[in-house]
Amino acid sequence: MKIAVNTRLLLANKLEGIGWFTYEALKRITQRHSEHQFLFIFDRNYSEEFIFSNNIIPIVAGPQARHPFLYYWWFEKVIPEILKKHKADYFLSTDGFLSLSTDVPSIDVIHDINFLHHPKDLPFLTSKFYNKYFPKYAKKAKRLATVSEYSKADIIKNYNIPPEKIDVVYNGVNEIFKPLEENEISAVKEKYTQGKDYFYFVGALHPRKNICRMLQAFDEFKKSTGADKKMVIVGTSMFKTKPIEDTLKAMTYKDDVIFTGRLEPNELALVAGAAFALVFVPYFEGFGIPIVEAMKCDVPVITSNVTSMPEVAGDSALLVDPFSVDSIKQAMSTLHKIPSFRNRMISYGSLHREKFTWDTTANNLWDCMERAMGIYAL
Repeated sequence: MKIAVNTRLLLANKLEGIGWFTYEALKRITQRHSEHQFLFIFDRNYSEEFIFSNNIIPIVAGPQARHPFLYYWWFEKVIPEILKKHKADYFLSTDGFLSLSTDVPSIDVIHDINFLHHPKDLPFLTSKFYNKYFPKYAKKAKRLATVSEYSKADIIKNYNIPPEKIDVVYNGVNEIFKPLEENEISAVKEKYTQGKDYFYFVGALHPRKNICRMLQAFDEFKKSTGADKKMVIVGTSMFKTKPIEDTLKAMTYKDDVIFTGRLEPNELALVAGAAFALVFVPYFEGFGIPIVEAMKCDVPVITSNVTSMPEVAGDSALLVDPFSVDSIKQAMSTLHKIPSFRNRMISYGSLHREKFTWDTTANNLWDCMERAMGIYAL
């Protein structure tokens, strides 16, 4: 079988959530299934680190698809030509995009449809493109995967897709996330927070990540407890960050907020492992990988009680109302004031985290692909 794959998000030193899903799943699938040939289609020069096995043929085809007009051109003009030229049997796309201009059977991974619920969080043209084409992609796909039961139900309800067409494929967690020794924790805190305990957040500085309310809650937590803790924010700006700047200016304890920018995976694992707690309170997530990363590090989690986050967190996190500054602040205060409760959350997390591994992700995605190919019985 010749399987073409959209690998445009495999970017050296720039892997984000969907990029990591693509990397970890494809690495395992291609290495385990030498009986098949895989065509990796990049929209720019690629790194050799992404050619995981000798059954992969890399193809570079521009232009770089990073704008709605170029999305359309790449997926409707470039991709069909490649699939035809190389006589692909199937097309796999792990970032939700498909081509409507090919008859090659397609398998699509739609991680979430947040853009339907919060269209103004994205640039206007991007939002219009997603909301026009993703329902068509979902219907076009021979089979769909998504990363949570929440997202599956959301796609079924809003796109009118039969439930039996969608498989849930949970994300995994990189093995570099693990508990740290005391001397490692001290070294990280000295580097970032002058030796102080800290809450941390990781993710793109995007409106739906709810960073403004998180910062306001941290400010109120400091005012009410007098705790000598800091807040470390890991991530890069995307757009619409002025509200974050305005919130920061209005804070009493703005000097206790540290923005690190994007960190390399090994450094992120250290920052996660040395933290007092993760505060991850978006108002929409299709999964929420940082939740499980923190659990892997024996770090307690504060997260939102909406969308997929209760499903991913289970009973192993403090669930808060992401639209309530006071709710977020109270969770911070609980972990600060009650060490035994914090230890209990860590213990629960150490059990719950075992259900999320990239091996399981790869196995489940491959099962989805085999169902699309008619190999795997439903």
